[in-house]
Amino acid sequence: QVQLVESGGGLAQPGGSLRLSCAASGFSFSNYAMSWARQVTGKGLEWVTTIQSDGTNTYYEDSVKGRFTISRDNAKNTLWLQINSLKPEDTALYYCGKGRSTWSLAPSEFDYWGQGTQVTVSA
Repeated sequence: QVQLVESGGGLAQPGGSLRLSCAASGFSFSNYAMSWARQVTGKGLEWVTTIQSDGTNTYYEDSVKGRFTISRDNAKNTLWLQINSLKPEDTALYYCGKGRSTWSLAPSEFDYWGQGTQVTVSA
């Protein structure tokens, strides 16, 4: 079965950096787009970024452009999210998601999500 396990979250100061990881199993990782989304307590899931199955194309939500970098290693079935210049508004539970095809953008185009890793940005 599909499993997505996020890690790397924690408490960080504004302006700092974190690198989130997502270990994938149970499907052919290299055949699917992958995404990161986040959810603030009490609010809906917010899509953040997507990477194409072969890593050649990426797409970012406007508020994170220039600060977030998504990447993947298909040989290791691993997805990453590098977050730089952290802001308090980045505080959220971050999820990795599996797309339904090689390139997926709309939230409805993702069929599995992990349990999430908490990122808290505070001085």
